[in-house]
Amino acid sequence: MLSMLVLAEVTGQVPEASANAFTKITDTFGLSLPGILAQIFSFAVVAFVLWKFAFKPVLATLDERQSKIAEGLRYAEETKARLAAVQQETAETLKKAQIEAATIIEQARKASKELAERETTAATERANGLITKAQQAIELEKQKMLNEARTEISRLVIATTQRVLAKELNDADRSRFNEAAARELASV
Repeated sequence: MLSMLVLAEVTGQVPEASANAFTKITDTFGLSLPGILAQIFSFAVVAFVLWKFAFKPVLATLDERQSKIAEGLRYAEETKARLAAVQQETAETLKKAQIEAATIIEQARKASKELAERETTAATERANGLITKAQQAIELEKQKMLNEARTEISRLVIATTQRVLAKELNDADRSRFNEAAARELASV
């Protein structure tokens, strides 16, 4: 109703009864139309200035802060997801490394065992070869000793025979006996 009275006052078309009521109210409260209009205009200017230079930047700052917070939360979620993925990848890599290490250790054990077996076999073969060579050397030495013993025995037999026979045999018989004894010793 006040707005209708103000409008009617401004336009100059206020009904008489309403004008008295309006005048009575304005007089009671000490209001004047030019003062109210000036205050409304001042308020509008102050509201516009506050909106333009205070509220808009504050709202922009609030929007910017909200977007930064949302971005930070999104980044935190992404980081959390990446961390989980990295942890899972690390666990898988660790498991693979453990499997590879076990495989390498098993291969090393097998290779060590095979090497030990090869070395044992080779040492056994070398030992057998040395034993065989030693036996051959012993056999050769035995044959040599036997040959030397035969030769020595033959010489002794011949020498003994010569001494025994030297007294009673002539040179032709002695030579025949020597050759026969030499043949018999050579065949033995």
